[in-house]
Amino acid sequence: MLATPLTLPCGVTLHNRIAKSAMTEAMADRADHPTNAHATLYKRWGDGGFSLLMTGNVMIDSRYLERPGNVVAEDETVLPSLTAWANAVKPTNAALFMQISHPGRQCPAIVNRRPLAPSAEKLRILGVFGTPRAMSEADIADTIARYAATARLAKRAGFDGVQLHAAHGYLLSQFLSPNTNRRSDQWGGSLEDRARFLRATLAATRAAVGPAFPIAVKLNSADFQKGGFTLEDSMQVARWLEEDGIDLIEISGGTYEQMSFLEADTQGQRASTKRREAFFLDYAREIRAAVSVPLMVTGGFRHRAAMQEALATHGIDLIGLARPACTDPDCAARLLSGEVDQIGIDESGLMLGRGPLGANAKGALAGLVNAVARVEYYVWQMMRMGRGEAPDASGRANALGYLMWYLTRSARVALARKLPGA
Repeated sequence: MLATPLTLPCGVTLHNRIAKSAMTEAMADRADHPTNAHATLYKRWGDGGFSLLMTGNVMIDSRYLERPGNVVAEDETVLPSLTAWANAVKPTNAALFMQISHPGRQCPAIVNRRPLAPSAEKLRILGVFGTPRAMSEADIADTIARYAATARLAKRAGFDGVQLHAAHGYLLSQFLSPNTNRRSDQWGGSLEDRARFLRATLAATRAAVGPAFPIAVKLNSADFQKGGFTLEDSMQVARWLEEDGIDLIEISGGTYEQMSFLEADTQGQRASTKRREAFFLDYAREIRAAVSVPLMVTGGFRHRAAMQEALATHGIDLIGLARPACTDPDCAARLLSGEVDQIGIDESGLMLGRGPLGANAKGALAGLVNAVARVEYYVWQMMRMGRGEAPDASGRANALGYLMWYLTRSARVALARKLPGA
């Protein structure tokens, strides 16, 4: 099953069922353009057996980033470096999709203290984020046009498809959730109106790239927060996306406030689900009952048998791997050949209370530190591979060390950015 090709509704065929899911790379240059490190890293993954490579967040607007170091694709000045990135992957057998995103209120204050959002609902995490400004009709129209423009640039540069990031609490996801969308106009209220922004973005993107160019959406199965976006909401949005001509839906879940996309122990899951590897598999199975469009599930897959089972019995079409690709860039090829049955590393050394710090750290703050530390450990691995070096799985230091590395590096990169017009 893992080696079986998959043909998307637009007609593009992926040569197997293992994809490299998106992770934030934070490797852009001072102008927010991709660098040779992106080309080197993705060429390495392309040679590693994956059928599909999803880039990390590519921003549509240089004023608003997920983090300093994001690639921004908002005008033609980025085309040469985007083309070099895409061309590096062409000799491999992998398709390269650009993940297109806007952070909304999840824009660090070090980048912008007044980010845009559906409503002025501040994200209160350690004072890291500013107070958002509720988007006007002009803001909404401009942002939709920016998604389409970035997709057009991706196609011109030679990328094989795009993915609209509508999960993890970023802007498209914020419009979908009643916790972050308090609007009373046509863009808020009912689920149909909250989904209007995503559907309008998909329509504009499709018009920009044409019917034969793949468009995927990363969609939360749920926010895992009281009063938020639910599984039932996700199923209905998936139905609308299928009606609108989506080619692939990747299932994930959570927001910065509930980082289910980083944790196996998500709220509301049955005990049987927690024992399984794929965090969102039960949710994806429910969504599969609602749509026939190809589904990709990312999060927690570590054993080949579990991947095969997901494909064979749960109706999943594509297995997404992220962190294992950072410590073993050949993991897809090794799984496909049968060389290995298990991938990934033990992350306990990256966590407060379980690693070298030795403290019995608990609570929300420790959870946040742990989450950031694990993300940054894998960013460090990607940077190594971007320099042409091998991953270093022995480098698991401590959670606070990686947190400080993130904070200091983000500040340094933010200060070094060459802003438009500067």
